[in-house]
Amino acid sequence: MIILSVDLGKARTGLAVCDRGEVLASPLSVITERDPERLVEKVALAAKEAGAEQLVVGLPRNMDGTEGESAQNARQMAARLEEATGLPVALCDERGTTITAHGYLNETNTRGKKRKAVVDAVAATVILEDYLRARRNQA
Repeated sequence: MIILSVDLGKARTGLAVCDRGEVLASPLSVITERDPERLVEKVALAAKEAGAEQLVVGLPRNMDGTEGESAQNARQMAARLEEATGLPVALCDERGTTITAHGYLNETNTRGKKRKAVVDAVAATVILEDYLRARRNQA
């Protein structure tokens, strides 16, 4: 199954996708869009173009596990995406994913504008990897 992962940000939204065997997650792109309706349209188009059969949206919980405004916004966006695409949407705890993404970018010495352009897609990849790992562990 091809799964598209969405890392919602204030201005940039990272996308990642996995292969049919759900083994390899890869960064796909970053969407720069602040308008929620246009963002839904752009993510839906990316999902269609990637042949996605499911979406995973990062859920930004607080470090203590509670949910704040950002988590509620992510839940609302997930519902909008499910309605717009007709695909099932799962939420995946994204605590620490941006930190992990920065660590990967440090290892590859990715700096400056290039780093800013890809960090959200790398974070979406980490979210998707976490989601796939959790699915395998449940099976």
